[in-house]
Amino acid sequence: MAFAITQTCCSDATCVSVCPVNCIHPTPEERAFGSTEMLHIDPRSCIDCGACADACPVDAVFPVDRLPDTQREYARINAAYFEPGGADSEEDAETPAREAAGPGPNFHAWGEPAFDRVLPPDFGPLRVAVVGTGPAGMYAAKDLLLHTRAEVTLIDRLPVAGGLVRYGVAPDHPATRKVGETFARFHTHPRVRMYLGLDVGTDVTAEELAVHHDAVIYAVGAATDRRLGVPGEERPGCVSATTFVAWYNAHPEVAPDAVGLSAERVVVIGNGNVALDVARILVSDPETLAGTQIAGHALAELRRGTVREVVVLGRRGPQHAAYTRSELRALRHLPGVDLVVDDHDPRIGAAIDAAAPRDKAAVLRGLARETVDWSLSPGAGGRRRIVFRFLSAPVEVCGGEDTRAVRVTGGTGDLEIPAGLALRAVGYRGVPQEGLPFDETTGTVPNERGRVTGRPGAYVVGWSKRGPSGGIGANRACAAETVGSLLADAVAGTLPAPAGGPKAFRRLVRRRRR
Repeated sequence: MAFAITQTCCSDATCVSVCPVNCIHPTPEERAFGSTEMLHIDPRSCIDCGACADACPVDAVFPVDRLPDTQREYARINAAYFEPGGADSEEDAETPAREAAGPGPNFHAWGEPAFDRVLPPDFGPLRVAVVGTGPAGMYAAKDLLLHTRAEVTLIDRLPVAGGLVRYGVAPDHPATRKVGETFARFHTHPRVRMYLGLDVGTDVTAEELAVHHDAVIYAVGAATDRRLGVPGEERPGCVSATTFVAWYNAHPEVAPDAVGLSAERVVVIGNGNVALDVARILVSDPETLAGTQIAGHALAELRRGTVREVVVLGRRGPQHAAYTRSELRALRHLPGVDLVVDDHDPRIGAAIDAAAPRDKAAVLRGLARETVDWSLSPGAGGRRRIVFRFLSAPVEVCGGEDTRAVRVTGGTGDLEIPAGLALRAVGYRGVPQEGLPFDETTGTVPNERGRVTGRPGAYVVGWSKRGPSGGIGANRACAAETVGSLLADAVAGTLPAPAGGPKAFRRLVRRRRR
């Protein structure tokens, strides 16, 4: 019986590296890698060894005959990827190339081996600081620790390590959070010293950090949200999804009373995966969340809250939604929650009906469609629901002392959707880091393959390097590129020599913390 990859796939390709028959695609060497939403196992080539399931950091791989009820469709999804026309885009069509014949179970051609790094035999240990303990920083640290003799200083401004895994993943996604366990084992590595609650720019300067290390890798992410640029978005009751996610994950910098859920209807502006996360949490039965790592104050607010309906607002049509198909499929299995497509514009239904089986819009096929009467109370039907409203751009958050409605415009003109809470979920944005250049347009640190422009010995990885795109697994390849640049510079002798050692840095930190 073959294995199948399911919804929680993080696409970091750990499974690819352990597969003995090359049946998991796309691989990092293929053009489609990074553009597909998940990886896929070819059931006709799989030999049922289970190596991929053992290696998967997010428990996304199961034997087909043991798939949970809510994941059984992934047996078909994995197999379909390897059928003619089964790739996720036209560019992907060549990547799952199956040889028509050949002995044994492996029908996929192996690529030529590539050795991107060649270190001289006398390559000595480096002292490298990694600022940020989220996925990007930990993939970089892991690479250095496993493949070199480097000594790594892990630094995080927060009192708990984990970054996006700890404070950005929804609490009802415990499998995704498990990747944190993979990273946590490196926190106590004998060549690691970790400093939590230490802010670079406040407690120590970037220059002081550089003086005590051969190189510094910044993995500081994208700490704030993008703005809507519409009147009223600063009004009480209009909250960023960044804040909302941090609130239900007990982020130490977000107050327990930062969010109130006394509204019956909430409008989520944006339709990416974060938008679906917050919508799902808002309409889930609080008792199903009680056994997760959700913050106690958030659980208490959800229990006494009155939210009955969440409207997920998208500027474009259903074929252009930003969420992944896996996240949307998961909503269809949410108990006690109805999913509705607001059929206010004939183009919406037409796009869903015309969608090819593997198009995003096709996942909406079979959902109820209705022209929503926004004058009715959201609780009139007795059940909670999520309404997908496409082709609607927000133009104003309306109200007086608080939020009362979101005014939108689209093909049918302007409309006010009554709502007591509006959540902005239109993306993250990086903020300037002390000691580093910053591109205000992209919200990133200017760099070339991870080398910070004009700062020898300084490197960047993750969202601060490439912008806020890609999930947890995307950071593995990103970190490999940055670490490769760092090691190449070390071999070339272009890294500035540190003036201080690890003991001097420890003394410096102790003085600053008094």
